[in-house]
Amino acid sequence: MNYQKILEEIRQETEYLSKEGAQATYIPELGNVNPDKFGICLTTLKGKEYCLGDSDERFSIQSISKVLSLAMALGKIGKKVWERVGVEPSGNAFNSIFLLEMEKGRPRNPLINAGALVVSDIILSEFPNAEESYLSFVRELCGGAEVSYNEAIASSEQSTGYLNAAIANMLKYHGNINNKVEDVLHFYFRQCSLMMSCRELCGAFSHFANHAEPFDVGGIQLTTSQIKRMNAVMLTCGFYDEAGEFSYKVGLPGKSGVGGGIAAICPNQYSVAVWSPRLNPKGNSVVGMKALELLTDKTGVSIF
Repeated sequence: MNYQKILEEIRQETEYLSKEGAQATYIPELGNVNPDKFGICLTTLKGKEYCLGDSDERFSIQSISKVLSLAMALGKIGKKVWERVGVEPSGNAFNSIFLLEMEKGRPRNPLINAGALVVSDIILSEFPNAEESYLSFVRELCGGAEVSYNEAIASSEQSTGYLNAAIANMLKYHGNINNKVEDVLHFYFRQCSLMMSCRELCGAFSHFANHAEPFDVGGIQLTTSQIKRMNAVMLTCGFYDEAGEFSYKVGLPGKSGVGGGIAAICPNQYSVAVWSPRLNPKGNSVVGMKALELLTDKTGVSIF
């Protein structure tokens, strides 16, 4: 498979979308990002990398971090995670509070904001130095020693994160947050501010693509069964209320973020990450969604 040629074709064939959508200005710092950036990287499980554009430029991964947090929590307390958060698609926006109220404080899944706040609470309870432990885990996962939090973005999210604060307080009211609400929010915003490149995201997600090797990263161990379940949640819940569309058009487990990034895996074959900051109304990258649709069309390979 000539992946480099395929990536070059994808870049050309998505050019007509390059001015559609807009970056996530409701987080002020993200509004300052150049909206015309584009990067894509694909890493095979045999270790070959194929990259194009701004694939080595770090950006705020935002909700892609929820997959990494989930891996850390699962590796620490196992199936007890699912006692506090479900695995069903929400069918609602990523920051919706509606279902949380209806379902008495148990989030539908760990990849919406409510679920990620519960996972953040778990990590805070299980790791004495949660922020340092999380960063060390991600660095080892992707092989990027310089991956770090972006203080300006975290602060920007904190200053405008009223809805996330409302969600966290409702979780606390229903007994599904054990730590202080302000501590959970602070840690959650730090995770979202994490700066990674497409190449580094491929390195991180390759661990979820490789079912043949045991997952043991930084002392966090996941069974093949746990990774399989994580991939299932990514497929059904990784794109909020556009998860069905992504499954239909792309057919890979993955996760998007409002920083314009998308990371996905083709089990036992490759991991792929794309970055383009202009978002559609659902909060997913316009060019990124199309790029991955073209990737599975051109290769003829998806999970289906």
